[in-house]
This record gives sequence, structure tokens and C-alpha cells, in this order.
Amino acid sequence: MAPLARGDRRAPAPVRPRRRRRTGRLRRTLLAALVTAAVAVPVAGAARPAEVPAPAPPGIGRLTSAEPTALAGELAARYAANREALRAAEGTADSHGARRRAASLREMAAPERQFLSFDGRDGGRSAEVVGDLARAERIAVLVPGADTGLDSYGRLRAGAVALQKALQQGAYARTAVIAWLGYRTPGTGSAASLTPGRAEQAAPALRSLVQELSAVRPGARITLLGHSYGSVVCALAATRTPVAAVVLYGSPGTGFDTAADLRTTASVWAGRATGDWVAEVPHVRVPLPGGTELGFGTDPVDPRFGARRFAAGAGGHSDYLVPGSPSLRNLARIVDGQEPDRA
Repeated sequence: MAPLARGDRRAPAPVRPRRRRRTGRLRRTLLAALVTAAVAVPVAGAARPAEVPAPAPPGIGRLTSAEPTALAGELAARYAANREALRAAEGTADSHGARRRAASLREMAAPERQFLSFDGRDGGRSAEVVGDLARAERIAVLVPGADTGLDSYGRLRAGAVALQKALQQGAYARTAVIAWLGYRTPGTGSAASLTPGRAEQAAPALRSLVQELSAVRPGARITLLGHSYGSVVCALAATRTPVAAVVLYGSPGTGFDTAADLRTTASVWAGRATGDWVAEVPHVRVPLPGGTELGFGTDPVDPRFGARRFAAGAGGHSDYLVPGSPSLRNLARIVDGQEPDRA
């Protein structure tokens, strides 16, 4: 092509719409790669356990009594029914050759364990009480993140026990912690862990549990504590839910731009340990076809989010409930209604 003569005002060729669409797709792809790499690399090799069949659980109605003695009777009956359901699921898992699942269920069915609910199907759902729920004045609901399931349930249980012990050292001895595995958690680094779909499915069930607890323990202070992807679940469930506090820790984001967007009267707290790899997750929200998004947006510990920040120590992503840690001490203080150490 001949060079333009001086004074030639020929307009440059217009940018074609197809080229703009390709640029937008490229940008979304690059952002997706960033998010995937940040989440997947620290836990490379993690995999979901194979599906294991389980019998349908018995039909159990909602708790109804707000009088402690009557409520204690209701809870005892429910714990017994779920213990039988756990034993039945253990037998099915064993006959299926799922030895790890069977061993975990056998531990969960121990006589001293207290399950509000249990369903071994579709990866498993459960809610376990640590403490005396019938007389609790402080109730904490732990919501786990990715890669938490029946095969690895011991980690969630250990965290609940540690938090209950920390609470009993505070001003209120009447406390209970609920380890809530009420949804099918995504695998770390999977597509499901980068989008809000699983959290959107889980939030109504968590909200229902809190409403049930509030009805039978109307004077109790209830706190939601969401770890990692569980913080996305808690943020979605917090809207118009009767909780005193929502705690987001080790969070990749919540899908909301600010704490005010949660539309809750609860105090919203956020904390992240200095050794937590989740700090490297890009805080983006990229629209995807079908109305969903990739990524969870604003970092909850960013001042622009507007949460109250508590000191979480120097641990890693899985160390927030380690006995004796600063993070555990401050989580217990928040559940107790006290002021934690601030970040």
C-alpha cells in the first residue's frame, strides 16, 4: 500500500465489533486463569472423594420448644435418630467398599456425639452440636469451605471442639458450637470453587437453621463464622437473618462490594492470617454466560469493604481454629459479644 500523501485526511479503518468481542473474551479468559492459578496452586492434587451411596435419612421435624427442659428432650430424641441414620450409612458405605467413609461415619455415630441432622446422600450433609444447645446463651455456627466432606469431617469437628473450649473460658459458660456441613462443598481449584453457585444453593438451608435456632433459643446470641468459601455462604445467608455477628475469615471475597450490601443488622467482621495463601487470590468479578460470575470481588479485609477487622495472627489458611492461636481467641471473643484484638 502506498504511503499517505501530506494532507491526506483519510480516516483510519473502524474497529470491527467482532474484534471488540474477542478482546473482551480474552480479558475474561486471562482473569479466569489468574483466579484459577491463585486458588489451585497451593493445594495442587486435591481431589473430591468418589460418591458413596447412603440410605435416605428418617423424616425429622423442626424443633418446637423454647423451654430448656422440653427442648433438651427434643434434642435427645433427634440425636438418637441421627445416630441410627449414621450407623445405617456406615453399613452401606462398608458394603460399598468405601472404607474411609465407613470409618468416619463410625466415629460420628459414637454415643456422645450430637447430630441435629444427617444425610449421607449426595456427598453428605450434617450439623453437629458441641455443647448444651438447650441452654446455650451463645451459639456459634461454623460454615466450612472447600474440600470439606464426610471423609474429612474430623477437621471440622476438631475446629468446633476447639472453639467450644475457648468459649467456655470466657464470661459465658452456656455456649454451643454447631459444625454445619449443610451443603456440598466445592473442590479447591474446581470451577465450582470460583463461582457462587454452591453458596447460592447452601444459603437458604443455613438461613433456615438460624431461624430454627432463634425460635427455640430466642435470647441467645447467634454468630455465623464462614471460613474460605464458607464465607460466601455466610454472606448470602446473612440477609435478613437473626444473627448478631457474621465473621468472614480466610475469605476469597463474598460476591458483595461492601459489608453494607449484605443487608444485615449484624456486626460484620473480617480477618486473615499473614500466612494465608488466599491473600493472593485476585479480587475480581467477571460476568459469565448464564447470569453467574467468576470470582468474588472486594477483599473483606480491604478497608473499602467496610467490615470490622480482627487480628488473625500469622498462621496459614487452615490454622484459624488451632488451640491457643490469636485467631481462635478473637473468634471466641466475637461469638461471646466481646471486643477482639483489632488488626
